[in-house]
Amino acid sequence: MTSADGGQRELILRVATRLFAALGYDATSISQIAEAAGLDVATITQQAGGKRELYLTVMDWVHETELASLHKAVEGVPVTSPEQANALVCRIIDQYLDLCVAHPEIPALWMHRWLSDASDVTELELRYTRPMGKLVKSALAPAIAGGYIDPDVDMEYLLWSMLWCVNGFSQSGVLDEHGNRRHMDDPEVLRRFRALLHRMIHRTVAFPGDPP
Repeated sequence: MTSADGGQRELILRVATRLFAALGYDATSISQIAEAAGLDVATITQQAGGKRELYLTVMDWVHETELASLHKAVEGVPVTSPEQANALVCRIIDQYLDLCVAHPEIPALWMHRWLSDASDVTELELRYTRPMGKLVKSALAPAIAGGYIDPDVDMEYLLWSMLWCVNGFSQSGVLDEHGNRRHMDDPEVLRRFRALLHRMIHRTVAFPGDPP
C-alpha cells in the first residue's frame, strides 16, 4: 500500500482481524475497531465498510491464505506408492499446521465460528469448504485409485479430525509437568505434536513402513 487511504485500510483490516480472532465477531464492535486503530468510526466505515463487511473481508483473506497453502502442499507431488500417499497426507496436515503457527488468528477465527459466533453469516462454510474439499479429493484421487489408501478409511473424516486437532491445539496448547501452558510457538511442543499427527495418520490408514 502506497497511498494514505490504502495504508489506513490495511491498518483497519489488521486490527479487525486481531479483534475478531481474540473476541469473536459478536463481541467486537465497530467502535472497538476504531479505537484500537486510532481512527473514528466514520473513517472505518468509509475505508472498509461496516462490521459485517469487515468480517467478510477478513474471512476472505483467511480463505485465500488457506487455499494458497493447500495448493503449495499438493501441487506437483507424485503419488505412485503407498509411501508417497502417506507423505502427501502428512504434507497437507503439516502445511496447515505451519500456517496456524505463522498466523494463529486463522484457527482462532474458525474456532469462534465453530462455537456459533457470527451465526447470521451463514454462507462462509459453503463458499470456502467446497473448493478446499475439491482440491484435497483431487490430490488424493491417485492414491485411492492406486489402492494405497484402504477404501474402508473415511479420508474426509480423517482430514477433518486432523483439522479439529490442529485448531484445538493451536488455541489451548498443552500443560507441562509444572502446570504451565505451552503452545505451538514452542519448538519442542510443535515437534511432538507434529510427530503425533503423523503417527495417527499412519496408523489409521495403515500405511506401510514408518511415519514420515
